[in-house]
Amino acid sequence: MNAMLEGMLETALYARDLDQAETFYEGVLGLEKITRAGNRHVFFRCGPGVLLIFNPEETIKPPAPDALQVPPHGTTGQGHACFRVSGRNIDAMAEQLKAAGVAIESEVHWPNGGRSIYFRDPAGNSLECAEAKIWGIEQDI
Repeated sequence: MNAMLEGMLETALYARDLDQAETFYEGVLGLEKITRAGNRHVFFRCGPGVLLIFNPEETIKPPAPDALQVPPHGTTGQGHACFRVSGRNIDAMAEQLKAAGVAIESEVHWPNGGRSIYFRDPAGNSLECAEAKIWGIEQDI
């Protein structure tokens, strides 16, 4: 293990319709919006990390000479991200999603006893809420 790598700071997903993404992640999931930059991106606070939602049609463009020199990036197709949720909150999260009209695509009971639920955002990205113990990580942070 590389002791210099302390953990994941940010996770990026891509969505062409940032209005839909903003409504979903802020309104349905309840994440705190950090910033939105037009039709390029919308960023959210998520626990100790950050969830970045980029419009891939914008992020593949090279940065302007006077802008921050973030290399072009993007992807096509559906991505995946997993939110850490305590076992006592997974059922409540599933109910919150269902109440907002979001279908639970799958519920998995992992061999080690951990559990997760899967659902989709408006862009089709696969999202998961899971107990940290599915990866052998201490549950409560």
